[in-house]
Amino acid sequence: MEPEALVRQYYDALDRHEYGVLEDVLAPEFVQKRPDRTFEDRKSFVRFMREDRPNPDTNHELEGVIADGERAAARGRVRDGERVLFEFADFFECADGRIVRLETYSR
Repeated sequence: MEPEALVRQYYDALDRHEYGVLEDVLAPEFVQKRPDRTFEDRKSFVRFMREDRPNPDTNHELEGVIADGERAAARGRVRDGERVLFEFADFFECADGRIVRLETYSR
């Protein structure tokens, strides 16, 4: 799968609570770095999203996704209904049809 499609599938899986699909798009060695924490592998990231996410009923509203080779970037907002919780910029690295690294910046 191409990086742009992987990224869009990643957000759809989060918003729809499809954790099996989320696991499929992430490599086992997946790492996410974000301002408040780092996840060192797919298992801990998916567990957090499934069980410990502070507000699981949010949606990612994407302004755009761009890809170049095995890298992609996305910009958007996380919404709780009509309310914008925060804006984000995500930078993805992909390999072998999966996301291997994600750096998240938010405000």
